[in-house]
Amino acid sequence: MAKANRVRIIGGKWRGRKLEFPDVDGLRPTTDPIRETLFNWLQPHLPQSNCLDLYAGSGALGFEAASRGAKNVLMVEKNVHIIKALRTNKELINTDNVQLMHRSAIDYLKQKRKAGDVRFDVVFLDPPFKQNELLECTKWLEDNGCLSDDAVIYIECERKLDVDFLPANWTEYRYKTTGKVSYYLYHRE
Repeated sequence: MAKANRVRIIGGKWRGRKLEFPDVDGLRPTTDPIRETLFNWLQPHLPQSNCLDLYAGSGALGFEAASRGAKNVLMVEKNVHIIKALRTNKELINTDNVQLMHRSAIDYLKQKRKAGDVRFDVVFLDPPFKQNELLECTKWLEDNGCLSDDAVIYIECERKLDVDFLPANWTEYRYKTTGKVSYYLYHRE
């Protein structure tokens, strides 16, 4: 069995709770300092929001959002070992405002949406580096009716990645670089 790794929830009702996740190639949880900055940026947007955590991985972003007041969080993850760990963490926390979906992010975004489907207020988009999925994800998020009118979208990517492909109605709200990582918060207008 792969060794277990841990990440902690840094704020909200589950503050200090440690979440375990498997050692899977390419899985790199958002670090505590980056998450702290991100959730300071998101503070006015989170209460009672519907959140989508594509590429859920360790669950650090999705569980943090739920801990800090999001109404619902949908975590999408394709790796079977990771989804099992997310289920275990959800049971340990004992929450009903987090849903898990075992599916690839692209497949989830491409599915036909129905009237009444949830539109997301906050989206976490942190795909594995160097897999070139950001362009397709951002296109499907915008074109398939996934986003609320004033959604905010968090993007975490490799530092040198050019993000000039983003939809024209997404305005950069915040941006920072730490080490080899760039992270952005966009506001949909």
